[in-house]
Amino acid sequence: MTPSYSQIMSAATAGYAAFALAKPRHLGAALTKSPLKQPEYDLVARMFGPRDLALSALALLAPSPLARDHAMIARVVLDLSDAALLTPEARTKTAKAKVLGATLTWASLNIAAIVADRKER
Repeated sequence: MTPSYSQIMSAATAGYAAFALAKPRHLGAALTKSPLKQPEYDLVARMFGPRDLALSALALLAPSPLARDHAMIARVVLDLSDAALLTPEARTKTAKAKVLGATLTWASLNIAAIVADRKER
């Protein structure tokens, strides 16, 4: 059976979650150049890991398409929340653009996956 677009996106999100747990400094490095401030974001990245793994598991193991849609919609809400909370933390225009680019692209891809999966039903 071919995986749905939502399952593909959920697997990719799980991959990011593992990366966030393995290399939490990536977030601080994207938000600020200050080596003194970067460690403050390690905790946030470590929280993204379990959060994103759990939500990915919900979407991948969903017992129905509707349950998968709900998990995917939650994913979009979290991406938009990340954009709203992390963008003001970025210290430069380039860093703000990186945060908005990553979070809004991910939200958009998840929305596209939901829409594409619904069309195939």
